[in-house]
Amino acid sequence: MEPTIVGIDVGSSKICTLVGEAGGEEGVRIVGVGLVPSRGIRRGAVVNVAEATTAIAASVDLAERTSGYKVERAYVGLSGTHISSLNSRGVVGISRREHGITPEDVERVLDAAHAIAVPHNQEIVHVIPRGYIVDGQSGVRDPVGMHGFRLEVEAHIVLASGTAIQNLVKCVESAGVEVDRLVLGSVAAAESVLTDNEREMGVVLADIGAGTTDLAIFIDGTVWHTVTLGVGGEYITRDIAICLRLPPDLAEQIKIEHGHADAAQVSHDERFTISGVGIEGRQAIMRWQLAEIIQARVEEMFSMIQQEIKRSGYDGLLPAGLVLCGGTAQLPGIQDVARGILGLPVRIGLPRAVYGLVDRISNPAHAVGTGLMSWGVLGEARPRSRKSEQGMGSRLLNWLRLFLP
Repeated sequence: MEPTIVGIDVGSSKICTLVGEAGGEEGVRIVGVGLVPSRGIRRGAVVNVAEATTAIAASVDLAERTSGYKVERAYVGLSGTHISSLNSRGVVGISRREHGITPEDVERVLDAAHAIAVPHNQEIVHVIPRGYIVDGQSGVRDPVGMHGFRLEVEAHIVLASGTAIQNLVKCVESAGVEVDRLVLGSVAAAESVLTDNEREMGVVLADIGAGTTDLAIFIDGTVWHTVTLGVGGEYITRDIAICLRLPPDLAEQIKIEHGHADAAQVSHDERFTISGVGIEGRQAIMRWQLAEIIQARVEEMFSMIQQEIKRSGYDGLLPAGLVLCGGTAQLPGIQDVARGILGLPVRIGLPRAVYGLVDRISNPAHAVGTGLMSWGVLGEARPRSRKSEQGMGSRLLNWLRLFLP
């Protein structure tokens, strides 16, 4: 019997629960999908506990009915402008040098990297090793088994608001699901859409959701920088609603059906008609006018991404360019706008290493959800936070029980 993995992507526009079975050479087999509109979530954070709990419960229930599994534990995606990051260093001495560096030594040096002054109401979500140093020798990926007197680690630490974490965990647990681990959305998405070669060369991932844009920069195979920007697809929708005097729901619909991020690629003869609440009769709209509204906001978003890349100091170290995912990445023409502003190669990231019930999730909008599946498979080999140590240990025991008589 293959281990079952559950991931819950709690976004501003949708909540997606995926149930998968690990163990196949092709990756994770998706056996259950629960996709519902989001409620009670704004810009990645819970703003209404009751509504968010109801939406999460509906998503979980749908995934249970399609998979036949009872969802008890899950990896949960984390996003929001409350997330911050910093880099830290840990140092320990190696006492039993005759045996070489052990996994316990690696745990100790990561714990040393934990020892930072955490700002008030912030909690550590991830401690991600960027590289190890053994007796001054840098560039070590895995120090286990090496001989030395001194072990150092350079780590990337992701922090999040304790209040936001507690509210999210409360909603998931109120829906009857225990949180196995909180995973930063951009880090989860990277598991699904980035290639090993891109990580090694240097790449920036941008997960453009409805309320936020999550950025993660990968160099030498690991995360070097993460940040969340408070802009997303909802801002494009809001501009459309204001400029064309439309209800938000109708503005979102025409953005999806007729939107284009590059007005130069749209013929001036193209038009479409709309009708809806508050609109007298049928209204004709030139598609190039809609594209100009969208392009202005998209250009602003990529200018913000460019500023953040430069602020990180890694702008000259990204030959693999930009990989876009998230629902907004599906806008036609968005790659061309990104290339023009950033001057980097740009591609759309599609979920990889998943199969089965993937008809509804084989698009950039589900990079986080499918990435949580991959994270679950590799969970024991991934960096962890202090709060999740006990949960991960109990999960490992539960997996072992699947194979014991």
